[in-house]
Amino acid sequence: MQTVLVTGGAGYVGSGLLRVLLNEGYRVVSIDTLSFGGDALLHIWGHPHFTFYKCDIREYEQLDRVLARERPDAVIHLASIVGDPACKRDPKTATEINWEASRRLIDRCRALNIRRFAFASTCSNYGKMPDPNAYVDERSALAPVSLYAELKVRLERYLLEELPRSTTFSPVALRFATVYGLSPRMRFDLTVNEFAKEIALNRKLVVFGERFWRPYCHVGDFAQAFLAVLRAPEEKIAYRVYNVGDTGQNYTKQMIVEELQRVAGDARIEYVKQIDDPRDYRVNCDLIKRELGFAITKTVPDGIRDVFDVVRLGVVTDPDDQRYYNIPYTRPQ
Repeated sequence: MQTVLVTGGAGYVGSGLLRVLLNEGYRVVSIDTLSFGGDALLHIWGHPHFTFYKCDIREYEQLDRVLARERPDAVIHLASIVGDPACKRDPKTATEINWEASRRLIDRCRALNIRRFAFASTCSNYGKMPDPNAYVDERSALAPVSLYAELKVRLERYLLEELPRSTTFSPVALRFATVYGLSPRMRFDLTVNEFAKEIALNRKLVVFGERFWRPYCHVGDFAQAFLAVLRAPEEKIAYRVYNVGDTGQNYTKQMIVEELQRVAGDARIEYVKQIDDPRDYRVNCDLIKRELGFAITKTVPDGIRDVFDVVRLGVVTDPDDQRYYNIPYTRPQ
């Protein structure tokens, strides 16, 4: 039985990924600081093939003990300060975790002969498309416009370009599209989730910059992308970069609102014009489909319906609770 260690396993992406890995027959080790609580782990707690350590990747001695004890076959690195606003709010912590501690984690994995390392990067690395009518792909120039993306690009380059290549180490960077959908550690500060929540609560939705493009991918399909990487031969994915999503799932905010209106009917929408947005990009995700057989299982309309229903029906009783947000959130008056 192969062992996979997941950093940030109690987070929005990680908490669902852990269950998928266990269901696929992996032994799963997770580390997390539990900054947003640990309720998201309850659905797998007690599983015979699951081990959890409360650990910050900056706690180097403890992290080294975990790696030496568990000797994973693969590491999936999710632990980070996630998103532009959170990194901007605390740039020191973001740099420590997203760059310094992450770089050291890579070095330790190499030293311990851990063969596979999958890094969760972001399509935000692309910034703004030079041609508004074109798509960016893995060969396109990177133009990060936020600290969050800058640190992702920096770690990508360290992992894939600056380190000496080795036949015993197979790193891969997955540039994920903008995430949405239901997760054990739910978030309502993501565009699709936020829009669906506001409309489900019968509030007026204020939309800024409705005409700019982003790629989108369901949180459950993030897990499928990691599975595709774990299943692929090492030599096939070593030192590669893949955009994760589906080329047909690029949307503007106005298009998302239109999908919402098909679900919710009448909705109060206010558009606030923005002349420019430094992040405006459509992403081609055909490479991971062609090379690894990855395919999405849910679309943006699917995610909208799921989030709308759990809020409207009261399955989530208080979607304005701070625990669903990565930065301080002010309840509407």
